[in-house]
Amino acid sequence: MAMTSSRPYMVRALYEWIVDNDFTPHIVVNAQAEGAAVPQQYVNQDGQIVLNIAPRAVASLDLGNSAISFNARFGGIPTEIYVPSHAVLGIYARENGQGMMFDAEPAPIQPSDPDSPPTPGKKTKKESPKASEKRPSLRVVK
Repeated sequence: MAMTSSRPYMVRALYEWIVDNDFTPHIVVNAQAEGAAVPQQYVNQDGQIVLNIAPRAVASLDLGNSAISFNARFGGIPTEIYVPSHAVLGIYARENGQGMMFDAEPAPIQPSDPDSPPTPGKKTKKESPKASEKRPSLRVVK
């Protein structure tokens, strides 16, 4: 059985190390990767964008196993950012350049599962529970 990608674990570790040393963590993103939701007007000619993910620069930062997501302002406009893990090309400290770059990684193959999460950027309504489903409950037993 193949192991999962180490990339999200390395990103979290380096992020913590950079922040603990009072430096500014930046990530390099392949903005053309499938699923990446970044402001295209800031993408360079190589199809990459560098994003500041310092705690003071972003809100609701989630360094998950499948993606990095957060809210930030670009030109004063609040923007939701979503970067799949395979689109992260590197993480480094702005002040000294220390960090790590990653090899290109293909997008993971997604199974066609009806229970899979919605695609980023699309809003979905929460479905109401079916009438036949009971709400979980706890009971005190003495």
